Amino acid sequence: MGTKQRIVGVKELRENLEEYISEVGKGKTFTVVRRSKPVFKISPVDEYGDEGDWKTIIDFTKIKKGGVPAKDVLKAIKLLNENGKDTKIFK
Repeated sequence: MGTKQRIVGVKELRENLEEYISEVGKGKTFTVVRRSKPVFKISPVDEYGDEGDWKTIIDFTKIKKGGVPAKDVLKAIKLLNENGKDTKIFK
């Protein structure tokens, strides 16, 4: 396929995560190993292939810098369901 695959250790990945995220964004794939055994693979998302077409429904970084924790989103959905009205849920 033309994409180069590299092997990377868990510690190396953890210590340089942003660098690996950038490389995956450029199309590179990595096999992650722990104690010399492969544990998982990191590869770019195929937006238009078998994984489906991803669409942004809501950008939580516009609500709060850095995004909104999932537990807060679930709590807000529960509040909306209970109240049945438009409620200010994120501060």
